[in-house]
Amino acid sequence: MKTITKITLHACAGTLAMAAALPAMAQEAAPQATQETSSNDNSVLSGEIVVTAQKRQENVQNVGIAITAYSGDQLRALGIQRSADVASFSPGVSISGSLAGQNTQFTIRGVVQNDFNDIVEAPNAVYLDEGYIAVAQGQSFAVFDIDRVEVLKGPQGTLFGRNATGGLIHYISHLPSLTKWEGYADARYGIMDSTGHPGVFTLEGAVGGPLSDKIAVRAAGRWNKQDAYLKNQYPKGAVGGSPGVGAGADLGNDDTLAGRFTVLIEPSSSTQFILSANGSRSKVNTGPYTQKATIAQFDANGELINVLDVGPNETRASIGVPGGPRVVNGDAGSDLNNDGIFGGPGEIYGRAPGADFFGYHAPDPKTRTLSSDFAFKNQGHVDTWGVNLRAKFDLNDNITLSSVTDYKNFKKLLFIDVDAGPANQLANYGNVDAKSFTQELRLNGKADRLNWAAGLYFLHIDNLSNNGLKAPLNGLVPGNPIDIASIGHLKTTSYSAFGQVDYDLTDKFRVIVGARVIREKKDYDFIQQLYISPDPRQIQPPQTVPGFPLTIGPTYPGGVPTPYLDKDSKTLWAGKVQFEYRPAEGALLYFGVNRGVKAGSYNAQLNGGLPTPDSAIKYGSETLWSYEGGFKLSMLDNKVRLNGAVYYYDYKNYQSFLFTGVAGLVINADARTYGGEISLQANPIPGLDVALTFSQFNAKVKDVPLRVGGPIRKDLKPTYAPETQASGIIRYGWDMFGGEMAANANISYSSSFFYNLRNFDADKFGGFANVDLGLNWTSASKMFEVGLRVDNATNKLIGLQGYDLAGLCGCNEVSYRLPRTFSVRTRVSF
Repeated sequence: MKTITKITLHACAGTLAMAAALPAMAQEAAPQATQETSSNDNSVLSGEIVVTAQKRQENVQNVGIAITAYSGDQLRALGIQRSADVASFSPGVSISGSLAGQNTQFTIRGVVQNDFNDIVEAPNAVYLDEGYIAVAQGQSFAVFDIDRVEVLKGPQGTLFGRNATGGLIHYISHLPSLTKWEGYADARYGIMDSTGHPGVFTLEGAVGGPLSDKIAVRAAGRWNKQDAYLKNQYPKGAVGGSPGVGAGADLGNDDTLAGRFTVLIEPSSSTQFILSANGSRSKVNTGPYTQKATIAQFDANGELINVLDVGPNETRASIGVPGGPRVVNGDAGSDLNNDGIFGGPGEIYGRAPGADFFGYHAPDPKTRTLSSDFAFKNQGHVDTWGVNLRAKFDLNDNITLSSVTDYKNFKKLLFIDVDAGPANQLANYGNVDAKSFTQELRLNGKADRLNWAAGLYFLHIDNLSNNGLKAPLNGLVPGNPIDIASIGHLKTTSYSAFGQVDYDLTDKFRVIVGARVIREKKDYDFIQQLYISPDPRQIQPPQTVPGFPLTIGPTYPGGVPTPYLDKDSKTLWAGKVQFEYRPAEGALLYFGVNRGVKAGSYNAQLNGGLPTPDSAIKYGSETLWSYEGGFKLSMLDNKVRLNGAVYYYDYKNYQSFLFTGVAGLVINADARTYGGEISLQANPIPGLDVALTFSQFNAKVKDVPLRVGGPIRKDLKPTYAPETQASGIIRYGWDMFGGEMAANANISYSSSFFYNLRNFDADKFGGFANVDLGLNWTSASKMFEVGLRVDNATNKLIGLQGYDLAGLCGCNEVSYRLPRTFSVRTRVSF
């Protein structure tokens, strides 16, 4: 019987985890994955799993935290190409974002912040090699040469650098080897089941090894070239003139080139330095939104109370109550002026049956076609680069000093067609230039019954965000072409001290106590302005327009007629108390109370929507009290693992994103969530691996206004938070052709979810079940791999992101995940 290399997979608290390899020098912060050999042929789900969720190496079954961990091999096997893809295999974790998927963020157990403005920090922190990604919209990036990713659920404040209320995701890259030169080249080509059969090509590779017995280097890179998969039929149904040369491009492409270079220096057995530099650039067409026709419904007071999908015979612009204050001729009208007043002179007209305000009948989204005027080739770009230095010093056998220094630079300019149709109305752009610097110093120590960690953390973010609307040339908006800009410049400086102590009261009982104190300072400068519009593919830099800006005061009453300037400084704290009981080998019971906190901040609301008073620009800090208990069981010589957790979240001043009109802002509202997760992983016979997960929660956001200053709705569901999720992975491997053949099926289910906090009927994506299938052959030497794969095998239309624009265009703009994709890949390792 041959001996094969084993990779360990674990399903933990509704998630899967996989081991990865430890370097020659043990790292308490980010070890490489351990590899084991076993005589249990063709199985990949056995052995121990090492994670660093508590800043030290531990078997994941001994950590009282709900964790998801994947090795780089598992990421590849699951077809994970981008950072957000992890959510598909992590029940309780989903994605939100904006710009039709060109920007995405994580949602964990209903904790979400989907403000599309880039000055916002997310409540779920993301790290790359312990370096915090400070821009929420920067959580989208290519995943390549990754050793492991860990997802931690629940408040994280006592150990990791930036405090986070919802949880965190940590990507750990491969380190160079000090003992041998090694590398790989991996190529994939796929064809999407869409009009014209667009292709996707990915080339990834890495090479590295020792320059001496103390210095090693590794270079890695990835190029992804994806054709547009939404066929544009523009000028079909066009209203108004063309917004510019090249309008009507196909949508849904991606051209991303990314690289990373790492240097590992170990001058002695007690000292280690890891220096890495990384960068990426992405070019994309206008965001791939399509639309569906919707209709606004008003009560007797003229208040917008619901939005409905338009029926095939609907001809009203909106639904009003006869005789109401905003009803003229029995029709509440539309809001062409974007002033929050429906009805009035020049605003009363109907619609073609079943169409939007402009007579456009959107095609069935399953056809992957649209007609969009404001759609240009390679209009958007995202450019990032950063430098990271990690150092570790073993002061003695029991105490280690670690330093993490990180700098990141993030720039983007992305566009969408607001009505996602052929009417030359408005376009939206998001532009940001952000820089972040972090410095962490941490001491880790241990004694007979004690493990402890203590540290200091510094964060500085300088974020200049320009988010606005374009009224393009030849458009329907009076005064075009103009740019309507909301410009926010936010500087954040945060200092914190943190620590955690784990003490074994007995061989079976452990108590954990941790705390963090944060001093947060913010300096904000904000203004809303009008500018002469340049080419539709660009935005106008404010500083280059003589005689401008034109202050938006009279047109948008209650808005910001003069610059808004403010400074704020707060002291916050987070804490943790947890008890753990190990009644027998392979069994862990735990219960903990966690206090998470996220500082308040400022809105950079997009003008052109409902008026926003100055008092709504600033919002307060949120506090989450989490009560969680769980168990972890390893049985039958680690061939069966059963893990579960239940939790209750009590939120004070939850930071919720409220979208109304064509704009949105963050408000504070109390909330509560309770739920549970369970997972089973087993390898019942040699070669057969099964992992099943399930999560369920009930989340409510209390006392949400329908608009700023408007009537209150109670007990609404948070956005992008499917309450039921399940997944199953079945893999069987067998000997064939002198190597191993393996077939796998990955199935994930998600219930429906809202994409607008007001929970209107039309602002919802339905539940779905997604199926991915794969067949892979690996040579006995592990040098060669060939694989076939089908993603979204049943070609489901899976909702991704959406916006309610019923009062602007009689439509909602919506986006969907990629269609069915057939691909073949090959990999050479050396």
